[in-house]
Amino acid sequence: MRTIVSRLINSRSSVSRLSAITASGNGRYLSTDSNKVDEPLKVEEAETVNVPPPPSEKLLVLGGNGFVGSHVCREALDRGLTVASLSRSGRSSLRDSWANNVIWHQGNLLSSDSWKEALDGVTAVISCVGGFGSNSYMYKINGTANINAIRAASEKGVKRFVYISAADFGVANYLLQGYYEGKRAAETELLTRYPYGGVILRPGFIYGTRTVGGMKLPLGVIGSPMEMVLQHAKPLSQLPLVGPLFTPPVNVTVVAKVAVRAATDPVFPPGIVDVHGILRYSQKSR
Repeated sequence: MRTIVSRLINSRSSVSRLSAITASGNGRYLSTDSNKVDEPLKVEEAETVNVPPPPSEKLLVLGGNGFVGSHVCREALDRGLTVASLSRSGRSSLRDSWANNVIWHQGNLLSSDSWKEALDGVTAVISCVGGFGSNSYMYKINGTANINAIRAASEKGVKRFVYISAADFGVANYLLQGYYEGKRAAETELLTRYPYGGVILRPGFIYGTRTVGGMKLPLGVIGSPMEMVLQHAKPLSQLPLVGPLFTPPVNVTVVAKVAVRAATDPVFPPGIVDVHGILRYSQKSR
């Protein structure tokens, strides 16, 4: 009987000691008197740890030294992206300070061996490649060159691809057959290769200050008033034959803003975005 009582006493004292230790770990010290509780322990501030920011996304702009492409590069830099450009002439002739922050590559999309290294580390591509000329030339520049880029980017594992195409202009489609056939062929390839990460922008006339041979052409003088009028005339654009002529112009900075957002925002819906969609997305904050 004495042995049993002794064990109970020892067990009770062990539990008391364990409770005191546990309570002290929680920031309170208990005295031997169960009715007294000491003041809570002061906790020092946690040490600040410098965590490096996540790696920046890298954007490759095809035709980055052109009218639209240069605005895309500048918009992407403003968003903190690493920006590279690929074009046949290489570095832009623009002397603006932002151009020094772009990685300039020289290459020809019609010759795969001359430019594929530009895709190294790239997470998204925006193509501004296009041109005018004979029907065969227009198909090659607007179609074949972009198709080559889309296939190479897909094989390289690039996540998103944005293609700046063009809106239909009815009769103009027949006058510029090679241009539009090339654009539509590239669109088909993009939707096939990038069903979830491919975005096609179809602006109409793109206006802004264009630099040609050192001379600045303020196309906004014409484009801005037309945009203000025609963006509210969407029903007219549905008219047969002449409807496409009522497609509103769009500012180049708006196209650049939406293109960069489409290339970097994973929830931006894939598919074709017409000029009215471009204007709508430009008004939404990311």
